[in-house]
Amino acid sequence: MPHSAPPTSYEPLDVAGVCTLLTRHPGLRERLGGASAGWHVREVGDGNLNLVFIVEGPAGALCVKQALPYVRAAGPSWPMTPQRAFYEHAYYQAVAPHGAGLVPAIYHYDPQRYCIVMEFLSPHIILRRGLIAGHRYPQMASHLGEYVARASFFTSDLAEPFERKMQRMALFAGNEALVRISVDLIFTDPYCDSPRNRHTSPQLDLLATELRADAALKVAAARFGQKFLADAQALLHGDLHSGSVMVTDTDSRVIDPEFAFYGPIGFDLGAFMGNLLLSWYSQPGHATRADDRSAYRDWILQQARTFWESFHHRFLALWSEHGDGDAFARRMFSGAHDPAALREARERFMSDLFADMLGFAACKMIRRILGFAHVSDFESIVEPALRARCEAAALSMARRLLTQPQRFRSIDDVINDVRD
Repeated sequence: MPHSAPPTSYEPLDVAGVCTLLTRHPGLRERLGGASAGWHVREVGDGNLNLVFIVEGPAGALCVKQALPYVRAAGPSWPMTPQRAFYEHAYYQAVAPHGAGLVPAIYHYDPQRYCIVMEFLSPHIILRRGLIAGHRYPQMASHLGEYVARASFFTSDLAEPFERKMQRMALFAGNEALVRISVDLIFTDPYCDSPRNRHTSPQLDLLATELRADAALKVAAARFGQKFLADAQALLHGDLHSGSVMVTDTDSRVIDPEFAFYGPIGFDLGAFMGNLLLSWYSQPGHATRADDRSAYRDWILQQARTFWESFHHRFLALWSEHGDGDAFARRMFSGAHDPAALREARERFMSDLFADMLGFAACKMIRRILGFAHVSDFESIVEPALRARCEAAALSMARRLLTQPQRFRSIDDVINDVRD
């Protein structure tokens, strides 16, 4: 089990400390090659929580990630246990056997320094940056649908006996600090006055006030917040946004699963879908005279469709082939009419996941505009008025998803509503 507080030997890494750490492990030294004096080390972390170093040597390169004892985006004034690195490593251990090639290879975990040494992904870039730049990744959406299907199915009651799932649930139940962040920043703070909230002001002042006075919206968000806490369907990444995916034209890797916990499958689906929609709404802010981004917006909506359809297809295929868990136990369904009834039950299950995906997507969209930790899709739009128009349109869509779910029975309904 993880430590409840940093051990006395813990200290944040610097360039010298990274070299010392890697030098002590022959396998890591061999991957880099040469002596540490010839290694090139740079700190590249630009997220909200951690230190991230890239180390390059004559034979290869490694990525070193260390959890800080506070939220990096806020500084020491917001303490945060570094044991989140323990859960990130545990998540990789649980999911890697089922998602080979969709997560980075993990080479070493140091429990004293809360530090993970992993594969350096190159020439990959963060997906969010690529979307802002207007790049297209032909296989990204299908890769992500495959990833969520595999990671969630194989850690659910559909695939494994409940005893194994409960053991893993007990392990990840300790990740309270990161779950608390999600509860506060996604499902509570954006809907009330919080010192951590911010928005594009004064342009969105009235809209923010209206949203926080919308009782139906708040009840809908609260219901998804309760589902987030109560529905332990599978082991989740917990923070699957476009900044947690690294891509090339042919490869996609999911990173940063430190928010891992057991929750509703629709939460991971919704996190990624919501970020695709945020990207769509941000595109007018990145348009140029040579490219108004209309074709690129069509491409993003195609990715939203592909993501859901890829997940849907793969999850059902896995259920059919590997449904050996205690939920919907195979031995129950041997009668003449059972196959048709089982197919219908599975489709109802997928319909519920679709509805969950849209609700959680809406919650993620709202928090990224009115809460803490905004996204660069909007933040990189220099003109405040233009940025606010893009954000207001995204908020309007999120409100419809939460308060009018009956309008969205298929991915076509979502795409048509966004276009309209």
